[in-house]
Amino acid sequence: MAGLNGIKLISLDLDDTLLRSDLTISLKTRSVLKKAAAKGVAITINTGRVLSGVKKPLRALGLNKTKGYAVCGNGTIIYESDTARPIYETKLDAKTALTAFNMVDAEGFPVLIYEHDVTYVSFQNEFADIDEKLTGIKQIVPPDFRDLLRRGTYKLVIPASPHFIGDIQTILAGMLGETATLFTSKPYYLEILPPGVNKGSGLAKVAEMLGIKREEVMAFGDSMNDEAMVKWAGCGVAMLNGEDRIKKIARFVTPASNNNDGVAAVVERYLLKGEALPPPVNAGST
Repeated sequence: MAGLNGIKLISLDLDDTLLRSDLTISLKTRSVLKKAAAKGVAITINTGRVLSGVKKPLRALGLNKTKGYAVCGNGTIIYESDTARPIYETKLDAKTALTAFNMVDAEGFPVLIYEHDVTYVSFQNEFADIDEKLTGIKQIVPPDFRDLLRRGTYKLVIPASPHFIGDIQTILAGMLGETATLFTSKPYYLEILPPGVNKGSGLAKVAEMLGIKREEVMAFGDSMNDEAMVKWAGCGVAMLNGEDRIKKIARFVTPASNNNDGVAAVVERYLLKGEALPPPVNAGST
């Protein structure tokens, strides 16, 4: 596989990175990424969404017709992009999931579970409504939420006002210890995943399957659920519109936001035109 400027794989977060605010991918960005793919660079989607929320972007980039991979659920499940066949998955331990749920439920906060094309919610809430509008995935309130947890789930999402999220995370981190991975994917979403699982671990598996080295990977992200993949990639790139914490760990920042073809600007300049990649500007970046 021939790479451009040493890059052979591009990993793309969706919301606020590849997608514009209206949830579309511009013609410019589609064109640039397809040109990179035509020159041998593998393109993979790496998102917290479930597969049904990824199908439209895959089609827009033509990845549904090319053998490749889509990392979903923040690394908990990986699909073949052309067949939608799951090739890797890992689930949260039932005891861990129940411990987290019981604490959160007792405090009166809702819990969300994403399963393929459905969002299960412990009770109706405004955050789940926002998510349904964002992804188009229908939500269901099951008769026994705990029974779903006993059967196994990829991850839990706790939506709440940013005012409460930090305290909830601190309490759960103390309760769950090393049995789970916790991070905020949005200011109002706290996610609980299996230990050691994140977008970085998912990206590492994709790179291994493609026979691509870490230093040959470029990853784009904007928020803290992108932290692991931005750190893992040889060239981690933060979006101009991204959180300050991501910008501090990235190798560099896009010259434009997600609404102004920030991804395309970087790919066009450093991969298609072959300009030398900028040196790391942040301490500890790769």
